[in-house]
Amino acid sequence: MTPEITKIESTEFSYEIEDVGYSPNGFSVVYEPGATNTRKLFAIKVHTDTGITGEYVGGNSPGAAQINMFADYLIGKNPFDREKHWSTINRALRKYDRMGIGPIDIALWDFAGKYYDAPIHELLGTYRERFPAYASTYQGDENGGLDSPEAFADFAEECRDLGYGAYKIHDWGGDWTDPDKTVETVLEVGERVGDEMDLMLDPACEPPTFADAIRIGKACDEADFFWYEDPYRDGGVSQHGHRKLREILDTPLLQTEHVRGFEAHTDFVANDATDFVRADPEYDGGITGAMKIARMTEGFGLDVELHAPGPAHRHCIAAIRNTNYYEIALVHPDCRNTQPPVYDCDYSDFLDTVDDDGMVTVPDGPGLGVEYDWDFIEENATGSVHVYE
Repeated sequence: MTPEITKIESTEFSYEIEDVGYSPNGFSVVYEPGATNTRKLFAIKVHTDTGITGEYVGGNSPGAAQINMFADYLIGKNPFDREKHWSTINRALRKYDRMGIGPIDIALWDFAGKYYDAPIHELLGTYRERFPAYASTYQGDENGGLDSPEAFADFAEECRDLGYGAYKIHDWGGDWTDPDKTVETVLEVGERVGDEMDLMLDPACEPPTFADAIRIGKACDEADFFWYEDPYRDGGVSQHGHRKLREILDTPLLQTEHVRGFEAHTDFVANDATDFVRADPEYDGGITGAMKIARMTEGFGLDVELHAPGPAHRHCIAAIRNTNYYEIALVHPDCRNTQPPVYDCDYSDFLDTVDDDGMVTVPDGPGLGVEYDWDFIEENATGSVHVYE
């Protein structure tokens, strides 16, 4: 018989990270000794009449609000009709950023893998099961952590010694934004480890002007950086601005982390506004949406780079030829990364997860291949629990 979705549960929960606070603008997490940062995520369960449940932990409050708009539509539907559901919900959320699609789509893929007793990457079509990772730092701080060019270079050496073959700098943001200091950091890190590691820079759209982006980008050129990402305050979405920047700089650009929608990603590439293309199964309509972007990028002869870590991201990378690195983020020499402690298995996205060659593997169990710690999630629930049936 055709399986049916019988119930969807969405549970908001919180967890704490020690020695992490916010930069002066209040938006970027940074190292801050003695501070405690409370973060919130959502845990999704898609129940079916087969007794098999699709699960995913991630998402944000705007995405959860969008799930409220379409969850009822899925009740009674076939969980295997992912492409149809993706298209229907994508249209229904056309006024919004569609961030609610990702967590549900990933849970549906988890269900499918469990149903067929296969990891998701096998359902997608496996290309590889082991791939290189890069260490992606917290933003710079002025609290005694990543507070200088030398500190970023010291940490790059530490990551190199752990096995990483690549390292990405998130420089100073908010009131601490300083293009000149970023230039010094790019050159210092390049001098220290540039012959041994691929280096990336992500200013996270903090530098205020196009001129700042050019000045920093020319330092990336000098240090032979692998890519330059979200370089200035346009928010990462101006096709015209990034096309002009590509004409001026030699360092390849990586864009579209903040571009929502498959067609918008395609337009960004077709209009020569980026070199590498960003995709994220949580941000970009789930595994279904991220793989659409990957195939589009392949058709243009370019590479797609997945944003952030997670089991869904690993399954996508395992099924994509034209991609280079898995992002371990956010990492720091003096505090743990921002990933939630929700795995009741040996899965990890912490700094030490790479092997001696700087590689990670894709989970090989059914579905996402991870076991979630539902006791932790329920014990730390904030009271925001939504059930659709």
